[in-house]
Amino acid sequence: MCENDQLDSIHLTVSPMKNSRTVLLLIAALCFLMLGVAMYLQHAMNMAPCPLCVIQRYLFLAIAIACLGGAAANRPSIGAGIGLLAALGGLGVGAKHLYVLANPGFSCGIDPVETALNKVFTAELMPFMFESYGACENAGEPFFGLSIPQWAFAWFAIFAIGLLWTMLRRKQH
Repeated sequence: MCENDQLDSIHLTVSPMKNSRTVLLLIAALCFLMLGVAMYLQHAMNMAPCPLCVIQRYLFLAIAIACLGGAAANRPSIGAGIGLLAALGGLGVGAKHLYVLANPGFSCGIDPVETALNKVFTAELMPFMFESYGACENAGEPFFGLSIPQWAFAWFAIFAIGLLWTMLRRKQH
């Protein structure tokens, strides 16, 4: 085996991990961007977050932490797997939110979920980000044709596909 063949072999074994780590870091950055957009909408545009919005914030944060952990530990498939579970949870919560929007008489409003969420230590420690005080049916004006919950659902779907691709890609190599 000549030296170039050895370099190609090394490149093939390092490249998939490097690309998987890049995907995880990109997804983590986009999740933090989603949280930044949520903060902007809440504090600059005065859109009060409902319980479902707050749960989605937790799930975006969980995806970001899982992706960062997987990238940092050189275990992209584990980070992608945990992130995928959070993304699937986000799709579930997003579907519930879209159901509430499609059925105006059905609201999550002030309910036990809101009360429980507001008692979680993160809501007490960082109420500016995790305190729920809005109604789920108040999604605001569409942005590029989609409501905020529709955008969140779309991003959870994109992240789920990207994380699933990362996991499957790792198993092939």
